[in-house]
Amino acid sequence: MEKHCCCSARRTEIAGAANAEDTAPRPDTVSKPGGREGMIYLAGGEFLMGTDDREGFPSDGEGPVRAVRLNPFYIDACAVSNAEFRQFVEETGYRTDAERFGWSFVFHLFVSPETARTVTRTPVQTPWWFVVEGASWKHPEGPDSDIADRLDHPVTHVSWNDAVAYCKWAGKRLPTEAEWEYAARGGLVQKRYPWGDELKPNGEHRCNIWQGKFPYKNNMSDGYAGTAPVKSFKPNGYGLYNVSGNVWEWCSDWFSPTYHINGPRVNPKGPPQGSSKVLRGGSYLCHKSYCNRYRVAARSHNTPDSSTGNIGFRCAADA
Repeated sequence: MEKHCCCSARRTEIAGAANAEDTAPRPDTVSKPGGREGMIYLAGGEFLMGTDDREGFPSDGEGPVRAVRLNPFYIDACAVSNAEFRQFVEETGYRTDAERFGWSFVFHLFVSPETARTVTRTPVQTPWWFVVEGASWKHPEGPDSDIADRLDHPVTHVSWNDAVAYCKWAGKRLPTEAEWEYAARGGLVQKRYPWGDELKPNGEHRCNIWQGKFPYKNNMSDGYAGTAPVKSFKPNGYGLYNVSGNVWEWCSDWFSPTYHINGPRVNPKGPPQGSSKVLRGGSYLCHKSYCNRYRVAARSHNTPDSSTGNIGFRCAADA
């Protein structure tokens, strides 16, 4: 049985969620020219993946530490923004899973009093997630919200299916979990975070995570309650922004807590099948007291059709 993810909710927890309201085929997405602007070339090679850190979650399959070898690849410096995703939708007419189902998960503190009065469903294990009718990438907190002042923030309420559709249009793909971790480490060896082992070097915030008492009070000492712009904080040694915190990022792999133990060590792509896809990086809701998964080796997962207000993605491409 897969361990439940504490800071993202899954669509299968909600009765009737298996039936999308719109069952019509999606329009074919026409790829735009697959340029590499904004992408970072990484030479690949061997690195130490995973962790045996005492702060880790062994049941998530973070360990053991193993040497993995990768071919060269490209990866986006930033998560895909609202502005970029809007261009994709305008050019293709694509409808996300959240739009097809008619709802998505919104963190309870972000819902307006008016919208909160319409909420009738929450997941049993994560009741801070509200099932909000009309919530989607362009209405992140429900129908009475929009992204007009957040175009440079990461797109959210995108499922794994939606992320794959965007990548296809952009002439790219999702990173494998191994590529994601290699890139997130920024050239450092077995460090806890993309910048080292200390969460706040010299008292400086380096990522957008929860400060305060989860899930009721966020002190916002890093400057953000929800998402931050995609180029917030300092990039890591390879030039990637926000690989810790801000939004969870989809990877291409199916999730398993054990497959990698005896799995391939050269360009691993995860198990051949599964029920959930890998998420990496943590989000603005992660806090050491509850979900210390903003470390570079931390893992999570969700079903391919699930969407929440703290899940986004970045693209990769073959070199």
